[in-house]
Amino acid sequence: DGTVDGGGYAVSILERIMPSGKLLALDWDKNIIRKAKVRIEAKFQSQIVWVNDNFANLPEILIKNKLPKANGLVLDLGFSSEQLEESKRGFSFRKDEPLLMTYSEELRPVRELLKELSEEELAGVIKELSGEKFAGRIARAIKEQEKRKPIMTTQELAQAVQGAVPKNYERGRIHPATRTFQALRIYANKELENLERTLKNLPEILKSGGRIAIVAFHSLEDKLAKNYFRNFFKVGKLKILTKKPVAPAREEIRANPRARSAKLRTALII
Repeated sequence: DGTVDGGGYAVSILERIMPSGKLLALDWDKNIIRKAKVRIEAKFQSQIVWVNDNFANLPEILIKNKLPKANGLVLDLGFSSEQLEESKRGFSFRKDEPLLMTYSEELRPVRELLKELSEEELAGVIKELSGEKFAGRIARAIKEQEKRKPIMTTQELAQAVQGAVPKNYERGRIHPATRTFQALRIYANKELENLERTLKNLPEILKSGGRIAIVAFHSLEDKLAKNYFRNFFKVGKLKILTKKPVAPAREEIRANPRARSAKLRTALII
């Protein structure tokens, strides 16, 4: 499990691989790992190898931990509700928190990146990683605010964004800062680069007959997964198990509204 989060996938896997299987449980956020260890029942602990690292490093992690290639890999690419609500790392524009937005404490926080990026670079990041049509106006407002007083908190950033877009932004369907926060989070954590590194290395991670399941939450992630699956299929290294991405059922969306944009793709290594 490359994104162990609250342990939901991990427990489901563990129930199926008992008593002789091993689960490599990774998360880049050390606090998530700490809490997952508490949540997952003691009866499973001997089956788990816990690693606080980025799933992009999986080939090296397997070697370091003297583990064979895996029978299966699951990557749930959505950042967790816990990170949004409890991390105090600035993922939510609805809270007033330090503007960090990083999963790992080793990464440079967004508040520093805003100082370094030029207006043009910042506009490009926001536009490319979220499709925000007012990216230029937002970037200009952020850099102007930075000149007056550095942006240090989520509320300061959200206010700068809100002041840059029309009052009827998206007719009130989403908060004006939604896309900008998404883009800066993806950029700060190198989310697309990390996913691409993992996809490139699937034959080094999974044994023949091993399965990969990826749950993506925005089109850029899903497109990467689709293209890599297609390319490996063309050269005979992979069989695609989901011709079209699997979307959540209405019942699941009602129970968990944040799942509404999820897309699941699965494949089998040949």
